[in-house]
Amino acid sequence: MTTTITAITIDSADPAALAAFYAKATGGKVTQNDPDYASVQGGAVSLGFQRVDGYRRPAWPAGGAHVHLELQADDLDAARAELTALGASVPDFQPGEGSWVVFTDPEGHPFCVSA
Repeated sequence: MTTTITAITIDSADPAALAAFYAKATGGKVTQNDPDYASVQGGAVSLGFQRVDGYRRPAWPAGGAHVHLELQADDLDAARAELTALGASVPDFQPGEGSWVVFTDPEGHPFCVSA
């Protein structure tokens, strides 16, 4: 049996807002948007965001991350400026000795960007 990953779905308090953030961050397009689910398409794998009542932010690094996205940018400094302007945060804890930057999205999900 062979399977293919077509989407990654992330729990969220506000799917529409999180989809808008990732659409801007990745250059993708919001393809579905309602109060309970939103999605972004822009590559081989789409991102989905499902509303979860009582959503609790991940704790980074103390609580770890259940799943995090790995993104790539041509210019890491420019990506840092653009992503923080969109609402991402840069936590104090930064493993990797400068090879990548750990961010958290507006709902606290960690994601990494490398050059």
